[in-house]
Amino acid sequence: MTQRSAPPERVFAGTVGKGHGLDGSFYVVAAVPALLTKGAALWVDGEEEPRTVERRAGTDAKPILRLSGSTDRTAADLLRGKSLEASNADAPPLGDDEYWAHELVGCAVSAADGRALGEVVELMGLPSCEVLVVRGVEAFGELLIPLVKDAIVEIDPAARKVTVDAEFLALDDPA
Repeated sequence: MTQRSAPPERVFAGTVGKGHGLDGSFYVVAAVPALLTKGAALWVDGEEEPRTVERRAGTDAKPILRLSGSTDRTAADLLRGKSLEASNADAPPLGDDEYWAHELVGCAVSAADGRALGEVVELMGLPSCEVLVVRGVEAFGELLIPLVKDAIVEIDPAARKVTVDAEFLALDDPA
């Protein structure tokens, strides 16, 4: 069992998307629904103090929020593209096979045979699963590696490495 690194003080909750209506509401892109509840405190990128979620509508897939201090469409438009963060204390506990994005970003990725494939630059959510976005080895270009048991041999955040099944991923040796 590997030791987990401590989670950050705040965790990513989503990104402000396009406005919805005229009251300052907006869609949230790449949302973490469990963190987007009415009354929750959220930090907007670049702001020192948190804002309160005054309205939560929509679905978990397409949540709609209105934050304190956002009273019209113009205010919502000024937030567009900014990330939202919640206190780590409000984050749901992680399961055995779950990781914080900060634990994986920066990890070296290699095939089980030892071939270097690059470094994790992002954890991206897709409709079917989350994927590791891996860059660094020019011969492979950018790789999208699904976080599924068939593709992942081992994740060791403490050692900053991820080992994958190159055969499952159909990664032929480029040399």
